Amino acid sequence: MFSLVYGLFFFLALNGSPLTRGQPDDGKRYICRAVPVTGDASCQVTLLPELTAGGQEEELRNTVMQLRETILLQKETIGKQLGTINELTTKLSLCASSSDDGKYDRGGSWTKDKQNTMGDVPRDPNSTIQSLGKTMKGLKDRLESLEQHQMRANSSGTPFPSELRDMLQLRLVDLEKQLLRKVNYLETEKTTLSNATAAYRMKTESTLNALVERISELEKGGGDFKSPEQFKLSLPQRTNYLYGRITKSLPEMYAFTLCMWVKSSASPGIGTPFSYGVPGQANEIVLIEWGNNPIELLINDKVAQLPLAVRDGRWHHICVAWTTRDGQWEAYQDGESVGSGDNLAAWHPIKPGGVIILGQEQDVVGGRFDAGQAFVGELSQVNLWDRVLKPPEIRSMANCTTYLPGNVVSWLASNVEVFGRGAFKRPLEVCQDRLPNA
Repeated sequence: MFSLVYGLFFFLALNGSPLTRGQPDDGKRYICRAVPVTGDASCQVTLLPELTAGGQEEELRNTVMQLRETILLQKETIGKQLGTINELTTKLSLCASSSDDGKYDRGGSWTKDKQNTMGDVPRDPNSTIQSLGKTMKGLKDRLESLEQHQMRANSSGTPFPSELRDMLQLRLVDLEKQLLRKVNYLETEKTTLSNATAAYRMKTESTLNALVERISELEKGGGDFKSPEQFKLSLPQRTNYLYGRITKSLPEMYAFTLCMWVKSSASPGIGTPFSYGVPGQANEIVLIEWGNNPIELLINDKVAQLPLAVRDGRWHHICVAWTTRDGQWEAYQDGESVGSGDNLAAWHPIKPGGVIILGQEQDVVGGRFDAGQAFVGELSQVNLWDRVLKPPEIRSMANCTTYLPGNVVSWLASNVEVFGRGAFKRPLEVCQDRLPNA
């Protein structure tokens, strides 16, 4: 009997239907999860939200559609970005190849045997720079388009791959730097070529002009002189109206050598045998001896005293060489160096387009002369070069071995105008008669 009662109680406890069938359904769903033997059996049980069969199916469908749309957008975005990266990489390769194929030859023209592999980069440097500028603008437009696309993706909730965007940004920055270096290189090449061409053209024109003038003088017979350079300018009085004027002006110069034959016995100073003035600076180049001062060389109104002594009434050959580099100068008398110095108008270029006056010092360009600074005596073979002559060249002119005309200003009868009654151009003594020991 006891065993029967115990078995019935155990059956009821195990089935539990009398205890639970009468309870209402609370709508909750429970998750069964295995718990390890050593685990905490008192962990919280996660509940799923209440869902009906129709609502659960609709939500799953919406989730699938959203995931599919997101995947398609990301696939399209990645495809476009990969295409852009490939195109930019190709463009960079073409730019790099154009830097090798578009070099100039020594003559300053594009080499014919090299083909330009970048079809949209022309051979002309100006067109190349413009084309590179257009390429740069296109790259920036693409970057802006990608940024706008990113903004639209952010607004629509579609994630944008930040790693790809950063890589593209770095790629565009690198491309921009390389294109800027290319433009700067082409600008430098263009400037160098232009300067070299201009200098060569100026030198050629100067040489041709000197040859034409010399041929013209030879054809004319040099007037009353044995040759066009065998004449002297005579200024016998100290006035403010006797002078000579060189019809040629000077180009911009960074060095020069001025040589002349001078004869004077004036006292207390021979005056101003040579002066060159430009607008804004009447004392651009001046050679003067006034009062009891020694002969002075003025450049841009800066002064250096020269150890020259020529007021003995005899012919002397004098030269003054100067360079803008540290303002270095050197003076020669009768073929020998008598003094040198530096820091005379250092790094100042001689300005072009001025007026050269022989015998007067200019207070304004081409005029306002002072009789107290006028030259008294005779001048001949006043020549000017745009370089520093070598000592043997100066010595050969001073000892009558050779005659070297200036490449900037040459002593020709047609190049010298005489002003004032009493000033004359006369035949010059032979060179040997002008030597100090003659």
